[in-house]
Amino acid sequence: MSVSRSEIVKKISKNFPNLFIKDINKLLNIFLYEITKALSNGERVELRDTIGTFETRVQKRRVSLNPKTLEKVNVPEKKSIIYKSSKEWKIKINEKK
Repeated sequence: MSVSRSEIVKKISKNFPNLFIKDINKLLNIFLYEITKALSNGERVELRDTIGTFETRVQKRRVSLNPKTLEKVNVPEKKSIIYKSSKEWKIKINEKK
């Protein structure tokens, strides 16, 4: 099961009825944009006490094989996102209801 963006907005709206849905959407857009911008600049995003940390790592350039044709393919260098959850989240996730 997954939670969609619209469900998150609805839950925030339910918990904070004085906020408009358009304002919650705008805030969520700004939040995600700032995280994306920081990661694309190679910065580390730390939300330690609440969510965890995000950082990028560079996957080196390599030569791979196409499984169908067995032809060698050059794979360029690229960034990947590494996520490490906070201790509080690990505890909350593993709590028994």
